[in-house]
Amino acid sequence: MTRIRVAAGGIGFNFLPVYVAERQGLFAKNGIEVETTLLPTVDRATAAVREGARDVAITPPEGAIRDAVGGGNLRVIAANVNRLPLSLIAHPRFERIEDLKGAVLGTSSLTEGTALYTMEVLRRHGLNYPGDYTFDVVGLHPARWKALQEGTIDAAVQLIPLNFIAEDAGFRNLGEVTDYIPEIAFTTIIVDNRWAGKNRAAVVAFLRGLIEATAWMDNGANDASLLSLMAEVIHADGKYGRQSLDYMREKRVFPPDLSIPKRAFAKTVELMQKAGFPAEDAARATAVLDDSYRQEAAGGTG
Repeated sequence: MTRIRVAAGGIGFNFLPVYVAERQGLFAKNGIEVETTLLPTVDRATAAVREGARDVAITPPEGAIRDAVGGGNLRVIAANVNRLPLSLIAHPRFERIEDLKGAVLGTSSLTEGTALYTMEVLRRHGLNYPGDYTFDVVGLHPARWKALQEGTIDAAVQLIPLNFIAEDAGFRNLGEVTDYIPEIAFTTIIVDNRWAGKNRAAVVAFLRGLIEATAWMDNGANDASLLSLMAEVIHADGKYGRQSLDYMREKRVFPPDLSIPKRAFAKTVELMQKAGFPAEDAARATAVLDDSYRQEAAGGTG
């Protein structure tokens, strides 16, 4: 049994396929075991793979893109989530996105993930960073929810089910991020290509386990078990579990074959450019992609 050390840039709804693959024995069936470590920021998850402290990261791809165009060894080998199961949640005194001028917004990174999505949503409403609002790097979605409740930030994008929980607690949902960004490489599977090349069979087995887990999750006959697991591991219990599951299916959050559509990757690079990523680097961003492992895991289908 081969062990794969996975760094998690946040263990939330996007990590469900990993939990399912573990609990349903899908990793074991494919000859691997997975050791997962939660790191406090998405940047740290990327760095853990770059430094060799972990084998795989499930995290936004921006850090890997920067590494690859700079001549580094990080590669994006598959999708985790290509949709954004996020809502912009604010204190109730903010009635419209335009009201966030001068506000403090929470994020987990200034260069990856939530900050870029937040910038895009606010940009569509005439608010630009850094002139019109500021960011506070408070951490991942549980930390953002805590900061919202404590009043140290004014708004933040929140992952399901915390968006539903926040609305019930009286906070205001100013909009769904998918309405602004319908498709993007939100979270991806990242490896160091030197390690992955030496451990190709294990990498393919890991991806195959995730593909099988996604199919299991899509089968409504498994809803009772899935809802129980969601209540346990992401605290989406009761109505929040059902809301989250319905949202997942409506938005097609998890790609069945783990593929990253070209337009989703292009949107990630576009938002990086808007945040200052040089055009010459953006033109070489596809250097980070290695789809061969995923294709092998999916049986050669692309």
